[in-house]
Amino acid sequence: MWKQADTRGVQSPPAAQPPPVSPSRNPMNASKEHALIGPTILIKGDLTGEEDLIIDGRVEGRVELRKHNITVGKNGRVKADLYGKVITVEGEVHGNLYSDEQLVLRQSSTVRGNILAPRVVLEDGANFKGSIDMSPKEAAQRDQAPSAATPGAAAPGGLK
Repeated sequence: MWKQADTRGVQSPPAAQPPPVSPSRNPMNASKEHALIGPTILIKGDLTGEEDLIIDGRVEGRVELRKHNITVGKNGRVKADLYGKVITVEGEVHGNLYSDEQLVLRQSSTVRGNILAPRVVLEDGANFKGSIDMSPKEAAQRDQAPSAATPGAAAPGGLK
């Protein structure tokens, strides 16, 4: 006759527990690195770097992060020219904005300066005074045209 095994008192092996997540390996911190200028910080001078930047404080001078994103938060007050890949403004900027990809002026933004970007978004309610140039690549190509004759161009005097 078949008899069921008595499993009372027998423990199953413990399930594997994942190792604790250290702050530096936290998935929330795994996103692209960025720097933050807090609301009580004032920076005067040129600002450069190799990471994204969020400005919630005050900056006066020049901000140049051409390969990275720049965000001016709602508390941000900037008196500077900004150079970035994607620039988003929620606060106040007095200066020119140069974006390689896209520039976004949120509803809460106030901008006094010119914009040079291939794509521009102005949300309803954004306060903007200046000019917008959405053809920077064509202008850059015109500005970088070689002064010497290009290959394949006819030589002076023509061919005989």
